[in-house]
Amino acid sequence: MFRGSMVALITPMKANGDVDEAALEALVAFHLENGTDAIVAVGTTGESATLNYKEHRHVMKRVIDLVAGKIPVIAGTGSNSTAEAIEMTEIAMQDGADACLLVTPYYNKPTQEGLYQHYKLIAERVAIPQILYNVPGRTSCDMLPETVERLAAIPNIVGIKEATGNLERAADILQRCGDRMDLYSGDDATAMELILMGGKGDISVTANVAPKAMHEMCAAALAGDRETASRINATLAALHTDLFLEPNPMPVKWALAKMGFGDERGIRLPLVPCSEAIKPQVLAAMRQAGIEC
Repeated sequence: MFRGSMVALITPMKANGDVDEAALEALVAFHLENGTDAIVAVGTTGESATLNYKEHRHVMKRVIDLVAGKIPVIAGTGSNSTAEAIEMTEIAMQDGADACLLVTPYYNKPTQEGLYQHYKLIAERVAIPQILYNVPGRTSCDMLPETVERLAAIPNIVGIKEATGNLERAADILQRCGDRMDLYSGDDATAMELILMGGKGDISVTANVAPKAMHEMCAAALAGDRETASRINATLAALHTDLFLEPNPMPVKWALAKMGFGDERGIRLPLVPCSEAIKPQVLAAMRQAGIEC
């Protein structure tokens, strides 16, 4: 249903932590101008964990309005409370999102049956297309391929963002689910290979700062053009790793501030602005990717 480079958009903030409305508008325009194929609003990179309910809805709706139907908007609506996830997914559908991205419930440590019932109920209650999101490094909750296969039978569960970076896991999901569910990378470093294997795109942190190159890399990989995809990906390889030298979105927010999008101090506690120690390495990665800053 969705294809290509899908940016996991930051939520730009001022130094005092307020949402930076002007920077958000400029960022959306930047992505529309540079070929981003879809925008994921208020996911992990968008600091969903520290936006309050009102802010969460506002940022989702603002991105939807700014995009104005030009590309899909996928709203991050996951929660470790099933009832809360249902409520936020309903709101996203009312506000015009094209789909929702739902992270596995964090902290609770549900069983595989609990995960199945969680996602099944959300899908039954809200008719919007839904994308599962497996990122055990963040959540301490790993949704196994056999559970994904069960969920692929539910019509409005249309995809999964698999962020383990494990290509054997990706191949297993592809084999199990076939054309019943789309597979997306959630790991920039292995995204090209996952797409060449049969994945449909990348929900990307790197795309925040290099949207045109990420779009072109994903497009080449989707076309089966390994040579072109590899050439582009080589210029992005350092970004794929160095934007994670400290917890996301600390480095990418600093990088975007260097590009003129928001204030580098604009991040919510308990995250803090990235350390001076990593800035030269992130800057070198940006320059390797041809980013002017």
